[in-house]
Amino acid sequence: MTTLLDGYREHIVAAHKQPLFLLLVGFITSFVFIRFSVRMIRAQVRWWPGNVTPGGLHIHHMVFGLGFLLVGGIGVFATYGGHPWIDLFGLLFGIGCGLVLDEFALILHLDDVYWSEQGRKSVDAVIFGILFTGLLLVGYVPLGAEPTGETRWGLVTVISVNALAMVVTLLKGKMWTGLLGIMVPGLSWVGAIRLARPSSPWARWRYAGRPRRRARALRRERRLHRRADIARTWLFDLIAGAPDKVSANHPAAHRVAERMAARASAHLDAHAARALTRRSARLADRRSAAGGEHPSGNHRTSGANGNGGAGNGAAYGGAGGYGGPADQAGPRDGSQRRRRTVRAGRDRTYAVRPTGQPLRPGRHRWLRPRTRRMSR
Repeated sequence: MTTLLDGYREHIVAAHKQPLFLLLVGFITSFVFIRFSVRMIRAQVRWWPGNVTPGGLHIHHMVFGLGFLLVGGIGVFATYGGHPWIDLFGLLFGIGCGLVLDEFALILHLDDVYWSEQGRKSVDAVIFGILFTGLLLVGYVPLGAEPTGETRWGLVTVISVNALAMVVTLLKGKMWTGLLGIMVPGLSWVGAIRLARPSSPWARWRYAGRPRRRARALRRERRLHRRADIARTWLFDLIAGAPDKVSANHPAAHRVAERMAARASAHLDAHAARALTRRSARLADRRSAAGGEHPSGNHRTSGANGNGGAGNGAAYGGAGGYGGPADQAGPRDGSQRRRRTVRAGRDRTYAVRPTGQPLRPGRHRWLRPRTRRMSR
């Protein structure tokens, strides 16, 4: 115990790092406390107080975290960073960081995804914040080494190379390797050399024209990273709790499906839009024809025998035939109909009917009969 106190006085107090140390303590403590609290609320434990809901409004703990952040940040400027106020405000600021980053996924998605798969991003943000604060607390040199006049430039080179390797590792989709490589330089170097994960930005940029390397990355993903993902999921379930299994009939699933449908419909190209327009025009023509109404507004008339002509409809010149007075504008209307048919995307087909053949019963006189193709 005496050794720990002496080390604290030497490395923390004497190095003027006590406010940063208290910030890290408040960060970790608030995160652990709020995760324990939400786990108890989720389990519906009777002896633990529930959510804060004044007037039926659920107030998230992110709101309290923002209050701690404002008090800690403004207080440091108001007291000019003097002791012992800077230590107190550093602790309050760390508490606010833990409460806000615990709901980082809610801020990112603008939706209450705390107990879903998207909520795991909050744990990633908290771990990244703790590692970054720990790096600042240890010092600007990895592993806490203290540079001297002779080794200063060498350590600066090591730090620069380590930072570059960490960025490459993160781009390759290896989040944990990159984050832990902040403290352990060799770990990030190994992650930067090895193959990227197939779903990472590095693989999309570099493996698109290299199918053999992409196949190797897929095999390695199936063989190695699946086990690592299982261990990572188990650790996250232990820290943050298992996510809810959302059913297909859940309102959140419907919202996600609606967003995906809207995004897919927004990406329809001009060709698909024209195809939909042509299809709608064809359906409109068929419906108007089935209703017995000619596009020019004339209704069909029937002869004495119901076949559309007089008697047997010879030469289609009887009352109600093609040559009758009711159809004097027939050729012009037919040409207009053919032009509209071409604009709608249909083939121009012309059927030939022998002279003197009557129309079939129940068929409109302006509709051309379909002709069968003769196979040779």
